[in-house]
Amino acid sequence: MTKPPGKLLPLVAALLCGAVLAQAAQPSDHPASAGAPTARTTTAGSLSPIAAAPAGPGPKRQGKPQHTQQTDDDWNLSKHGKVLYLTFDDGPHAGWTPKVLQILRKHHAQATFFVLGMEAAKRPDLVEQTRAAGHHIGNHTWDHPMLTKLPAAKMHEEIFSGVKSKCFRPPFRDTNAAVEATAKANHQRQVLWDVDTNDWKKPGSAAIEHAILAGAYPGAIVLMHDGGGNRAETVAALERALTKLERKGYTFRALPC
Repeated sequence: MTKPPGKLLPLVAALLCGAVLAQAAQPSDHPASAGAPTARTTTAGSLSPIAAAPAGPGPKRQGKPQHTQQTDDDWNLSKHGKVLYLTFDDGPHAGWTPKVLQILRKHHAQATFFVLGMEAAKRPDLVEQTRAAGHHIGNHTWDHPMLTKLPAAKMHEEIFSGVKSKCFRPPFRDTNAAVEATAKANHQRQVLWDVDTNDWKKPGSAAIEHAILAGAYPGAIVLMHDGGGNRAETVAALERALTKLERKGYTFRALPC
Protein backbone atom coordinates (compact mmCIF):
# COMPACT_ATOMS: atom_id res chain seq x y z
CA MET A 1 0.00 0.00 0.00
CA THR A 2 1.28 3.48 -0.89
CA LYS A 3 2.01 5.71 2.10
CA PRO A 4 0.32 9.11 2.26
CA PRO A 5 2.54 12.00 1.07
CA GLY A 6 2.52 13.58 4.52
CA LYS A 7 4.43 10.65 6.01
CA LEU A 8 6.68 9.90 2.96
CA LEU A 9 8.49 13.26 2.78
CA PRO A 10 9.94 13.23 6.35
CA LEU A 11 11.19 9.67 5.78
CA VAL A 12 12.99 10.60 2.51
CA ALA A 13 14.58 13.63 4.16
CA ALA A 14 15.88 11.53 7.02
CA LEU A 15 17.44 8.98 4.64
CA LEU A 16 19.20 11.70 2.57
CA CYS A 17 20.61 13.37 5.69
CA GLY A 18 22.05 10.07 6.91
CA ALA A 19 23.77 9.41 3.55
CA VAL A 20 25.45 12.82 3.55
CA LEU A 21 26.81 12.32 7.09
CA ALA A 22 28.16 8.86 6.21
CA GLN A 23 29.99 10.18 3.12
CA ALA A 24 31.64 12.96 5.15
CA ALA A 25 33.03 10.39 7.58
CA GLN A 26 34.88 8.41 4.81
CA PRO A 27 38.68 9.10 4.28
CA SER A 28 39.81 10.71 1.01
CA ASP A 29 41.25 8.49 -1.76
CA HIS A 30 43.83 11.22 -2.62
CA PRO A 31 45.16 12.91 0.53
CA ALA A 32 46.95 16.19 0.06
CA SER A 33 50.22 14.68 1.35
CA ALA A 34 50.34 12.03 -1.38
CA GLY A 35 51.76 14.22 -4.12
CA ALA A 36 54.15 12.72 -6.72
CA PRO A 37 57.88 12.98 -5.88
CA THR A 38 59.93 15.48 -7.85
CA ALA A 39 63.02 14.37 -9.78
CA ARG A 40 66.35 16.21 -9.47
CA THR A 41 68.63 16.23 -12.48
CA THR A 42 72.28 17.19 -12.65
CA THR A 43 74.64 17.94 -15.48
CA ALA A 44 78.41 17.93 -15.84
CA GLY A 45 80.74 19.54 -18.33
CA SER A 46 82.64 17.27 -20.70
CA LEU A 47 85.94 18.17 -19.01
CA SER A 48 84.72 17.68 -15.46
CA PRO A 49 86.67 14.93 -13.67
CA ILE A 50 83.42 13.37 -12.47
CA ALA A 51 80.28 13.12 -14.55
CA ALA A 52 76.73 13.40 -13.25
CA ALA A 53 75.20 10.47 -11.41
CA PRO A 54 73.82 7.68 -13.63
CA ALA A 55 70.08 7.49 -14.10
CA GLY A 56 68.11 5.51 -11.53
CA PRO A 57 67.33 1.84 -12.07
CA GLY A 58 63.59 2.32 -12.61
CA PRO A 59 60.90 -0.09 -11.39
CA LYS A 60 61.92 -3.54 -10.20
CA ARG A 61 61.54 -6.29 -12.77
CA GLN A 62 61.49 -9.99 -12.08
CA GLY A 63 64.88 -11.55 -12.83
CA LYS A 64 66.67 -8.24 -13.53
CA PRO A 65 69.70 -7.21 -11.43
CA GLN A 66 69.18 -4.07 -9.37
CA HIS A 67 71.78 -1.28 -9.23
CA THR A 68 72.38 0.97 -6.24
CA GLN A 69 72.06 4.59 -7.31
CA GLN A 70 74.82 6.86 -6.11
CA THR A 71 74.27 10.44 -5.04
CA ASP A 72 76.37 13.46 -5.87
CA ASP A 73 77.37 13.64 -2.21
CA ASP A 74 79.12 10.27 -2.60
CA TRP A 75 81.41 12.06 -5.04
CA ASN A 76 82.09 15.13 -2.92
CA LEU A 77 85.68 13.95 -2.63
CA SER A 78 87.06 17.02 -0.87
CA LYS A 79 84.82 16.54 2.17
CA HIS A 80 87.19 13.95 3.65
CA GLY A 81 90.05 16.38 4.19
CA LYS A 82 93.58 15.59 3.04
CA VAL A 83 92.72 12.56 0.97
CA LEU A 84 94.12 11.70 -2.47
CA TYR A 85 92.47 9.29 -4.88
CA LEU A 86 95.14 7.28 -6.70
CA THR A 87 94.03 5.60 -9.92
CA PHE A 88 95.83 3.14 -12.18
CA ASP A 89 94.85 2.37 -15.77
CA ASP A 90 95.34 -0.37 -18.38
CA GLY A 91 95.93 -3.37 -16.09
CA PRO A 92 95.90 -5.83 -14.64
CA HIS A 93 99.50 -6.67 -15.54
CA ALA A 94 101.08 -9.86 -14.23
CA GLY A 95 104.35 -8.11 -13.35
CA TRP A 96 103.56 -4.50 -12.47
CA THR A 97 100.17 -4.71 -10.75
CA PRO A 98 101.53 -6.85 -7.88
CA LYS A 99 104.39 -4.36 -7.39
CA VAL A 100 101.92 -1.48 -7.18
CA LEU A 101 99.77 -3.46 -4.75
CA GLN A 102 102.82 -4.12 -2.58
CA ILE A 103 103.63 -0.41 -2.29
CA LEU A 104 100.02 0.48 -1.55
CA ARG A 105 99.89 -2.16 1.18
CA LYS A 106 103.10 -0.82 2.73
CA HIS A 107 101.59 2.69 2.97
CA HIS A 108 98.09 1.52 4.02
CA ALA A 109 96.80 3.16 0.85
CA GLN A 110 93.72 2.24 -1.14
CA ALA A 111 93.35 3.01 -4.83
CA THR A 112 91.11 2.46 -7.86
CA PHE A 113 92.19 0.32 -10.81
CA PHE A 114 90.52 1.05 -14.16
CA VAL A 115 91.12 -2.26 -15.88
CA LEU A 116 90.74 -3.37 -19.47
CA GLY A 117 88.21 -6.14 -20.03
CA MET A 118 90.60 -8.17 -22.19
CA GLU A 119 93.33 -8.03 -19.54
CA ALA A 120 90.94 -8.78 -16.68
CA ALA A 121 89.69 -11.83 -18.60
CA LYS A 122 93.27 -13.14 -18.75
CA ARG A 123 93.93 -12.58 -15.05
CA PRO A 124 90.68 -12.78 -13.07
CA ASP A 125 92.63 -13.97 -10.04
CA LEU A 126 94.64 -10.74 -10.03
CA VAL A 127 91.45 -8.68 -10.25
CA GLU A 128 90.05 -10.55 -7.25
CA GLN A 129 93.34 -10.14 -5.39
CA THR A 130 93.11 -6.39 -5.97
CA ARG A 131 89.54 -6.27 -4.67
CA ALA A 132 90.41 -8.44 -1.69
CA ALA A 133 93.10 -5.94 -0.70
CA GLY A 134 90.43 -3.23 -0.37
CA HIS A 135 90.94 -1.50 -3.72
CA HIS A 136 88.14 -0.75 -6.17
CA ILE A 137 87.82 -1.77 -9.82
CA GLY A 138 86.62 0.48 -12.65
CA ASN A 139 85.72 -0.16 -16.29
CA HIS A 140 88.28 1.06 -18.89
CA THR A 141 86.53 -0.57 -21.90
CA TRP A 142 87.44 -3.91 -23.46
CA ASP A 143 90.62 -3.03 -25.38
CA HIS A 144 91.32 0.73 -25.10
CA PRO A 145 89.97 2.33 -28.31
CA MET A 146 89.23 5.96 -29.15
CA LEU A 147 85.53 5.74 -28.40
CA THR A 148 84.41 8.87 -30.24
CA LYS A 149 85.85 7.47 -33.48
CA LEU A 150 83.75 4.30 -33.32
CA PRO A 151 80.27 3.63 -34.72
CA ALA A 152 77.63 3.80 -32.01
CA ALA A 153 77.14 0.02 -31.87
CA LYS A 154 80.87 -0.66 -31.50
CA MET A 155 81.26 2.05 -28.86
CA HIS A 156 78.38 0.49 -26.93
CA GLU A 157 80.03 -2.94 -27.19
CA GLU A 158 83.38 -1.62 -25.89
CA ILE A 159 81.80 -0.07 -22.81
CA PHE A 160 79.35 -2.88 -22.03
CA SER A 161 82.06 -5.54 -22.49
CA GLY A 162 84.22 -4.01 -19.78
CA VAL A 163 84.25 -5.15 -16.16
CA LYS A 164 81.24 -4.67 -13.92
CA SER A 165 81.65 -1.52 -11.86
CA LYS A 166 79.94 1.70 -10.84
CA CYS A 167 82.67 3.69 -12.62
CA PHE A 168 83.85 4.08 -16.19
CA ARG A 169 86.92 5.86 -17.58
CA PRO A 170 87.22 6.53 -21.33
CA PRO A 171 90.67 5.79 -22.79
CA PHE A 172 92.70 8.85 -23.76
CA ARG A 173 90.07 11.06 -22.03
CA ASP A 174 88.30 10.72 -25.36
CA THR A 175 84.65 11.32 -24.56
CA ASN A 176 81.54 13.20 -25.62
CA ALA A 177 77.85 13.25 -24.73
CA ALA A 178 77.18 9.95 -26.50
CA VAL A 179 80.00 8.16 -24.65
CA GLU A 180 78.84 9.50 -21.29
CA ALA A 181 75.23 8.57 -22.03
CA THR A 182 76.25 5.01 -22.96
CA ALA A 183 78.17 4.67 -19.70
CA LYS A 184 75.09 5.86 -17.81
CA ALA A 185 72.99 3.29 -19.64
CA ASN A 186 75.44 0.72 -18.24
CA HIS A 187 74.86 2.17 -14.75
CA GLN A 188 78.39 3.63 -14.66
CA ARG A 189 79.55 7.12 -13.79
CA GLN A 190 82.21 8.61 -16.03
CA VAL A 191 85.34 9.42 -14.02
CA LEU A 192 88.30 11.34 -15.47
CA TRP A 193 91.16 12.81 -13.40
CA ASP A 194 92.62 16.00 -11.97
CA VAL A 195 96.35 15.20 -11.98
CA ASP A 196 97.97 13.56 -15.02
CA THR A 197 101.42 12.20 -14.21
CA ASN A 198 102.09 11.39 -17.90
CA ASP A 199 103.86 8.27 -16.68
CA TRP A 200 102.94 6.50 -19.92
CA LYS A 201 105.50 8.73 -21.67
CA LYS A 202 108.21 7.32 -19.36
CA PRO A 203 109.62 10.76 -18.47
CA GLY A 204 111.66 9.36 -15.57
CA SER A 205 110.63 8.52 -12.03
CA ALA A 206 111.62 11.97 -10.73
CA ALA A 207 109.25 13.68 -13.18
CA ILE A 208 106.40 11.35 -12.24
CA GLU A 209 107.04 11.90 -8.54
CA HIS A 210 107.09 15.68 -9.05
CA ALA A 211 103.77 15.54 -10.92
CA ILE A 212 102.13 13.68 -8.04
CA LEU A 213 103.51 16.00 -5.35
CA ALA A 214 102.92 19.23 -7.27
CA GLY A 215 99.37 18.29 -8.21
CA ALA A 216 98.26 16.97 -4.82
CA TYR A 217 95.36 18.71 -3.08
CA PRO A 218 92.48 17.37 -0.96
CA GLY A 219 90.10 15.38 -3.12
CA ALA A 220 92.31 15.21 -6.22
CA ILE A 221 92.16 12.20 -8.55
CA VAL A 222 95.65 11.19 -9.71
CA LEU A 223 96.20 9.24 -12.95
CA MET A 224 98.93 6.59 -13.26
CA HIS A 225 99.29 3.27 -15.06
CA ASP A 226 99.99 -0.28 -13.92
CA GLY A 227 99.58 -1.76 -17.42
CA GLY A 228 100.35 -0.94 -21.02
CA GLY A 229 104.13 -1.26 -20.81
CA ASN A 230 107.11 -1.14 -18.50
CA ARG A 231 106.01 0.67 -15.32
CA ALA A 232 109.28 0.59 -13.37
CA GLU A 233 109.37 4.42 -13.29
CA THR A 234 105.81 4.58 -11.95
CA VAL A 235 106.57 2.04 -9.23
CA ALA A 236 109.69 3.94 -8.09
CA ALA A 237 107.91 7.31 -8.16
CA LEU A 238 104.90 5.96 -6.27
CA GLU A 239 107.03 4.71 -3.38
CA ARG A 240 108.79 8.06 -2.90
CA ALA A 241 105.68 10.19 -3.44
CA LEU A 242 103.55 8.31 -0.92
CA THR A 243 106.28 8.56 1.71
CA LYS A 244 106.45 12.35 1.30
CA LEU A 245 102.68 12.80 1.10
CA GLU A 246 102.16 10.81 4.31
CA ARG A 247 104.51 13.23 6.07
CA LYS A 248 102.25 16.05 4.89
CA GLY A 249 99.24 14.35 6.45
CA TYR A 250 97.68 12.82 3.34
CA THR A 251 95.81 9.54 3.28
CA PHE A 252 94.71 7.57 0.22
CA ARG A 253 91.26 6.18 -0.50
CA ALA A 254 89.55 4.30 -3.30
CA LEU A 255 86.88 6.05 -5.33
CA PRO A 256 83.26 4.99 -4.59
CA CYS A 257 83.20 2.65 -7.61
